[in-house]
Amino acid sequence: MNSFYKTPENLTLLCSHLRSPSGPPSRESILISKRVLYLKGEKLLTYLTDRPKKWPRKFPKIEDRLSAGEVARELVKQGFLLRAVKKEKGILAVSPEKDFEESGLYVWLYEGDQTYSNLLTGVLIVGFLACVCFPIWPQMLKVWVWYLSVTLLLLIFGICVLRGVVFIVFWIIGRDFWILPNLFDESLGVAESFVPLYSFEKSSGSPMFRAVVLCLIAASIHWAISQPTEFDGMISAQKDFLDDLYSGNLLSDMSQQGKEDIDKPKMKSLDDLLQELDEVDDEEKAGESVIDHLMKEDEREEGEEVPEL
Repeated sequence: MNSFYKTPENLTLLCSHLRSPSGPPSRESILISKRVLYLKGEKLLTYLTDRPKKWPRKFPKIEDRLSAGEVARELVKQGFLLRAVKKEKGILAVSPEKDFEESGLYVWLYEGDQTYSNLLTGVLIVGFLACVCFPIWPQMLKVWVWYLSVTLLLLIFGICVLRGVVFIVFWIIGRDFWILPNLFDESLGVAESFVPLYSFEKSSGSPMFRAVVLCLIAASIHWAISQPTEFDGMISAQKDFLDDLYSGNLLSDMSQQGKEDIDKPKMKSLDDLLQELDEVDDEEKAGESVIDHLMKEDEREEGEEVPEL
């Protein structure tokens, strides 16, 4: 192995390149309740020996996989990589083996340049403060945020419906076709959730069950066609709702004061609470007065002598 790859400073430069977007592909997983990036030893050796176009010129050439393995062992020895084993899907555990092997999995302990991470942290803090200060936002900005939120919600709902419809259509003919199959996989990162764009496999479902589902779908379509009034009414109602939503008429039946107070907490003021307490006291006093009057009437009737016949 070239002596260049034995010093910690040069290994740090090498790891900065390996952790860059042009480095070998890495995946996300969980190690000791922490999200980490890991890669296979085979892919690391292949990357070191193939030397892609963006390989830094100041790095000496690594001739073969044997030399690449020595560099990888040095990375593990000096604490840039940690060997791990797959415990279950999306979960890793520390491996008792410390030596480098092609078939092993290695977690990145070297985090690289933290500028991008610190920038994202700053954006997160600013975003949190902006959300906390939402009650003092201008009214126009509140409206645009509302429309953007509703649009994103409708977009997500539309994607879910499209995925389901396409899957059912292909499932009936014996194939499992998913658009964005990893979209709801919580063990993957944001970017990996959109890869691959689709998956197409042979279905293992029962043909009889698929036939039953096909009959139910056909019956639903027949009902929609045979009941044009109800179906058209539902479509018209949905269209009117969306028109009102995006034209600003959704709250047209509310009072102006209600529109202005729509984002205010529904809490009673101290004066209102004191007034309610006074009203309760007045009602209790009125009730006591009625009871005293009735008791006096009873005492007077009992005190009267019954006339003899």
